Amino acid sequence: MQKFTKISGIAAPMPLVNIDTDMIIPKQFLKTIKRSGLGVNLFDEMRYDDDRNEIPDFVLNKPQYRDAQILVTGENFGCGSSREHAPWAIADFGITCVIAPSFADIFYSNCFKNGILPIALPQEQVDVLMNDAEKGSNARIEVDLEAQTITSSDGQVFTFEVDSFKKHCLMNGLDDIGLSLEKVAAIDGFEAKASAERPWV
Repeated sequence: MQKFTKISGIAAPMPLVNIDTDMIIPKQFLKTIKRSGLGVNLFDEMRYDDDRNEIPDFVLNKPQYRDAQILVTGENFGCGSSREHAPWAIADFGITCVIAPSFADIFYSNCFKNGILPIALPQEQVDVLMNDAEKGSNARIEVDLEAQTITSSDGQVFTFEVDSFKKHCLMNGLDDIGLSLEKVAAIDGFEAKASAERPWV
């Protein structure tokens, strides 16, 4: 998993509430168990018409937001089913930070396991960043995980809370497998000792 420490990037504004995981990645794309290749289907039903042509008015189809790394959106983002494909699709598109007033709990936890930083802020602060994002590609928002700050393009600074363990994992690029691999020496030692003490097992 990629480490997340600090980014300065384009933020895409998506002022919608209750964006569920089926909107993020529709059910027909859940057949794969690979984390790559899902970015093209992110927000599929909002991005494409019935003939698979891009809908020009959708934010991520606009030229100024095609390289967005940050998504600023409405409350209760990631609600609905607990599909892990939702953060996979977001990450594969290139978005590594989502800012909203609130998140669904399971989606929020899944983000950290997939290299995405979800940040919950008060609505009035999200509104400021939403307006900033609407300026387009000339406005870059900086997110500093170590300092736990967000800096708007005009220099306004907001602080955010994050669980210390989740912060550690994200800054060090540790998903569940990575956390286990940190204990390889201890695991190997335990297995060697167990084999010596109980060779019949």
